Amino acid sequence: MIREISVELEVNGMADITSEVKKFVKESGVEEGAVLVFNVGSTGAVTTIEYEPGLKKDFPRIMDRVAPYGENYEHHKTWGDDNGSSHVKASIVGPSIVVPFRNGELILGTWQQIVVVNFDTRPRRRRVILQILKSA
Repeated sequence: MIREISVELEVNGMADITSEVKKFVKESGVEEGAVLVFNVGSTGAVTTIEYEPGLKKDFPRIMDRVAPYGENYEHHKTWGDDNGSSHVKASIVGPSIVVPFRNGELILGTWQQIVVVNFDTRPRRRRVILQILKSA
């Protein structure tokens, strides 16, 4: 079973998609397995975080230390654009996660939410693919 969701995000924006993933798992009728959560595109990412105001500010600030916007990236020469840092950040965080579930419920920590992140230098509509992986 596969579903695509779409999320509008600003630059350095992130959105909590945990409820959509939970709903998808419930609607699948599968009791035990895992759900793949995959961002389509090379300047966005999927991860887990405690989705609270402080971390929503801290995460992009720290990621900008890792791969600052405005630096000279070789990528810019290849395509004539300005989002080399976006690609580096997205590569570090990664495009997907796999979350196990049991009895139709995601197995997440108390403060752990699933988020999609836009690292691009412009607002983007992020496409996220959800796919059920059944237990054998």
